Amino acid sequence: MKSKRRQTSEASLAFLDVISCGFGAIVLLLVIARIGDPATIEDMKDQLVGSLKAFQVELFDIRGDTVLLEEQLVSQQEQLSQLRERIARLQAQLASAKAQATENAQSLAQEKEQLKLVQQVLSEEMLRLQEASSISQNDLVGGIPADSEYIIFVIDTSGSMQSRAWEKVKKEMINILDVYPEVKGLQVLNDMGQYMYDAYRGQWITDNPDQRDDIVRTLQQWAPFSNSSPVEGIEEALRDFYERDRKISIYILGDDFQGRSVKRVVDMVNQINQIDRKIGGLARIHAIGFPVQFTAGREPGAGAIKFAALMRELSYNNGGTFVGLNSLN
Repeated sequence: MKSKRRQTSEASLAFLDVISCGFGAIVLLLVIARIGDPATIEDMKDQLVGSLKAFQVELFDIRGDTVLLEEQLVSQQEQLSQLRERIARLQAQLASAKAQATENAQSLAQEKEQLKLVQQVLSEEMLRLQEASSISQNDLVGGIPADSEYIIFVIDTSGSMQSRAWEKVKKEMINILDVYPEVKGLQVLNDMGQYMYDAYRGQWITDNPDQRDDIVRTLQQWAPFSNSSPVEGIEEALRDFYERDRKISIYILGDDFQGRSVKRVVDMVNQINQIDRKIGGLARIHAIGFPVQFTAGREPGAGAIKFAALMRELSYNNGGTFVGLNSLN
């Protein structure tokens, strides 16, 4: 009997041990698991929601920046492609230019060689001609007799000449002076008979290089009144400087003649210059016509036609030459 009660008591104790352990485990879980109050949990929830929204906004910004950067990348890639194409075109143009320059250099070299040959042939021909005939003191230079000792310029200073042909006038004066390396006297009048240098009225200007340079410089700003008719200037030159023992050349530079009668001017000059058909006129009269009154596609004005007719008659009757320029360049 004693033995049976001992076994029942041991079983009851084991059961109590199990229950105690389970209860203790529950208590331990309750101690470990922290259970907060509802207010704290709600605050944490709000914080998490706020953080989530902030992250979403940042994510959207990043995505927008990414799209913008992608667009910029595409644009820059297109610009890079265009620049590469332009560089390729420029390189092709450079290569073409270099090839053209090489070709031009070769062509220039060939032309120089040909020019040397031509110069050599011309030199030989000139020597042959010099040996065949002597040079006369009365030779023509550019079609103009260069045997005069005194030179008079009669220049049209009208507005048309000043505005359109003055640089050409200056060049032609230099060319004429170059034909005569040295003369005994010079003089410059305008078509109205007004002197460039009043101090030398009726007198010859001594010829020297400095004086020639001064004449060209003064011509640049010289603009006395003109009626576009060289008659007065020719008459003044002949009356003031005509002498039977002087070799004089009068050079008329103009573009038109506004006078009424060509014949009257020719007769007047013939009377003063006292033409002798056996020896020619004492003063040679040359003329250079400037195409100021000529326009492409149009008939020249009456003044230009009369000027050409007058200069042709005067130069023919007075042992000179009339040269009509076809360009102001």
